[in-house]
Amino acid sequence: MHSSDTPLPDQPYGTQKISFLEFVALLAMTMSLVALSIDAMLPALPNIAEEFGVVGANTTQFVITLLFAGLSIGQLVAGPLSDRIGRKTCIYIGFFFFFLGSLLCYFAPSFEVMLAGRFIQGIGAGAPRIVSIAIVRDRYSGRDMARVMSYIMGVFIFVPALAPSIGQAIMLVSDWRTIFMVFVAMVTGLSLWISFRLNETLRPEDVRSFTFPVLWSGVKTVCSNRMTLCYMIAAGCVFGAFIGYLNSSQLIFQDYYDVGDLFPIYFGLTALALGAAFFANAQLVRVFGMRVVIFWALIVMAGLAVVFSLYEFWVHGVVPLPVFMVFIMSSAFCMGMLFGNFNALAMEPMGHLAGMASAVIGCVSLIISVTAGGIIGQLYSGTLLPVTLGFLILSLLSLLMMRLVEKKLPV
Repeated sequence: MHSSDTPLPDQPYGTQKISFLEFVALLAMTMSLVALSIDAMLPALPNIAEEFGVVGANTTQFVITLLFAGLSIGQLVAGPLSDRIGRKTCIYIGFFFFFLGSLLCYFAPSFEVMLAGRFIQGIGAGAPRIVSIAIVRDRYSGRDMARVMSYIMGVFIFVPALAPSIGQAIMLVSDWRTIFMVFVAMVTGLSLWISFRLNETLRPEDVRSFTFPVLWSGVKTVCSNRMTLCYMIAAGCVFGAFIGYLNSSQLIFQDYYDVGDLFPIYFGLTALALGAAFFANAQLVRVFGMRVVIFWALIVMAGLAVVFSLYEFWVHGVVPLPVFMVFIMSSAFCMGMLFGNFNALAMEPMGHLAGMASAVIGCVSLIISVTAGGIIGQLYSGTLLPVTLGFLILSLLSLLMMRLVEKKLPV
């Protein structure tokens, strides 16, 4: 393991050195652009619905869903493009689109225009998210990559833990539109940080042409690898369960439980459970390996969903908030054991085309997760059952994918 003051290996370009600690912090903040642009908006959804006259409580969920839709397209292009023009340049292009989308949302005269801005934001956010994974893969592989990704995700998770509070605090002194100016400031600061401190990690021998035949060949290579395909689908299933909860969280806490201004605190506890799992996973994979951790996390997650579903049927009313928090935080902890490991296993055979592979894996898994999470969110009707059953079904599907690729499950 690198110490906080040990520089990473020399890279092909530049002479700057970056410590392991700064490397983790920089990539975590770069990836957190997605989380901030999602979670900071959650407390603003009722205000947005009121200002634009949006009909239907579930309709405002499209403020979240459209960003994910843009994200899936953005990262599909950004990954292979980064294999051609370099990681840093590609991130800058993504930042530019995110900047434009934020401005469009800020000045939006209607809900439809705002949704267009969110879609453009998502396209822009795709580059820093997916290219950051490629940067890690440029330098690490196997368990080392899983550990580094766990550290990055562990730091990154503090942003979604704080983001709803940030959004609510902004609205105490201004309106919801000001949140988008915070996005503009953040992307400007990250551009400067990357410019001065991060070396280009794409080596000359790994540069690939950005043409359709080359792209199609890369897609076929990624999707024809059994290990990559199965773990890519599994990652989409698990993240779909989380998006389903994310889409429903504002309604669950502010309508079902009526917690009011305490919503950011309860949501933040879920995010902190995820963060704790990322740090724990970084240690557990060293001892047990990724497959053992994944298997038991999925078993526990499915078991929790079964027990909670039975409890909800037994209560025949509002489930006590402390009971729900135990369930959702425990489930979030299990998810935190899965995200980095699924990505690392899917990327493991793809070291020779990290940018393309990370793009395809990210795009396909996100399409699966947005579809599943969108269905769960739209099924919300005043009960916790859609979220609970979503956790159960999608964790079982992930177990099935694992069984298809592994000759023997690590029981």
